[in-house]
Amino acid sequence: QVQLVESGGGLVQPGGSLRLSCAASGRTFSGYSMGWFRQAPGKQREFVAAISWSGGTTYYADSVKGRFTISRDSAKNRVYLQMNSLKPEDTAVYYCATRYGGVYYDPVNYNYWGQGTQVTVSS
Repeated sequence: QVQLVESGGGLVQPGGSLRLSCAASGRTFSGYSMGWFRQAPGKQREFVAAISWSGGTTYYADSVKGRFTISRDSAKNRVYLQMNSLKPEDTAVYYCATRYGGVYYDPVNYNYWGQGTQVTVSS
């Protein structure tokens, strides 16, 4: 069984930074894609960033490109989302997700999900 556990969320002021961490366990993730998604109140879950576990190829939503960086530490089975220059519109519950195979932007394609971590950007 795959388990994904997010951490690192919290309250931050606009312009601030947070680093989210996703601890992945249950199997080796070679050949998997790891993604970050977010869901704000009253909105659909949306793609934020993704990375291929083996090759490290990264993908970003236009709304976060240049501000967020996804990375992974294969030895620790962790995926990170470094979030800089945070804006109030970044406020959401952030979820780590994974699927076997390539990256998709639609969350319906991901099989495994963490429980989410709240990120609130406010003055």
